[in-house]
Amino acid sequence: MSDKPIQSIAIIGTGVIGASWTALYLAKGLNVAATDVAPNAETALRRFVESAWPALKRLGLAPGASRLNLKFTTALAEAVKGADLVQENGPERIDFKKELYGQLDKLLPPNVIIASSSSGLTMSEIQSGAPSHPERCVIAHPFNPPHLVPLVEIVGGAKTSEATIRRAAEFYASIGQRTVRLNKEMPGHIANRLQAALAREVYYLVSEGVVSAADVDTALCWGPGLRWGIMGNMMLNHLAGGPGGIEHFFQQFSGPMTAWWKTLGSPVLTPEAQKKLIDSVHAEVGSRTIADLAAERDEVLLGLLELRAKADKARATPGAVSRVS
Repeated sequence: MSDKPIQSIAIIGTGVIGASWTALYLAKGLNVAATDVAPNAETALRRFVESAWPALKRLGLAPGASRLNLKFTTALAEAVKGADLVQENGPERIDFKKELYGQLDKLLPPNVIIASSSSGLTMSEIQSGAPSHPERCVIAHPFNPPHLVPLVEIVGGAKTSEATIRRAAEFYASIGQRTVRLNKEMPGHIANRLQAALAREVYYLVSEGVVSAADVDTALCWGPGLRWGIMGNMMLNHLAGGPGGIEHFFQQFSGPMTAWWKTLGSPVLTPEAQKKLIDSVHAEVGSRTIADLAAERDEVLLGLLELRAKADKARATPGAVSRVS
């Protein structure tokens, strides 16, 4: 595996995730060649990049960052020519992925990483379509939208080399993303499994009439959600233990917590249950459009990202006061 700096990215598939990756890579000063065979794909992609640019500019553009560094083509071979890394965002169908990876295996030099944004398929399945060089194939699953949310889950398949995992993790970290490595392949990776576990109880509480969609969302985003924007579950448990830390936390709360586990729901999403959930969500939404909600989310998210960047900078500066204003 080469240690050549990654400067040129090929984006395969320019839907929601592919377009967001494109905007991020351009903002980081990289060259991007994108490909998609969908009608009007280029127009939609350039429109997305244009709309995302003010937020990326607010977060800070890298030297050389330019929307002019985007090239679009419908030809796969042309898009990947000269690429240092391929970010694949194709449909979540294993037959499609295996065929695509077979093509990429033939088109690309063996030192070029093929990184999949797949959220549901395993790399062991996908890389079976690339018999010549499966070792350079890896999952690099983002959290939507990747141009704002920095999480990238790195997962190797049975034949992925350690060098590929290391180089991929170093690359994403170098452009400001936060990487986590899975030591085992799991359906849904980490973040989506966590979301699924929480969603199961949310849907149960709403469908059982315990709480409305508006109130369960309030409980989450104005309670634990505020803390989760700062620290994860394990660190927060350590804090909850007071001076005794995580050891005291388990002494105090393992009993009640495991008792709650026994009462957690397993809802069945029947048409009737879905209607109840949908009606409750629309009551919460009111007159706001999807665009309104996305703008609201992104504005607050940008503020949080700026605050966290300020905190990270203060922590990295020797003698700096740890509190940020």
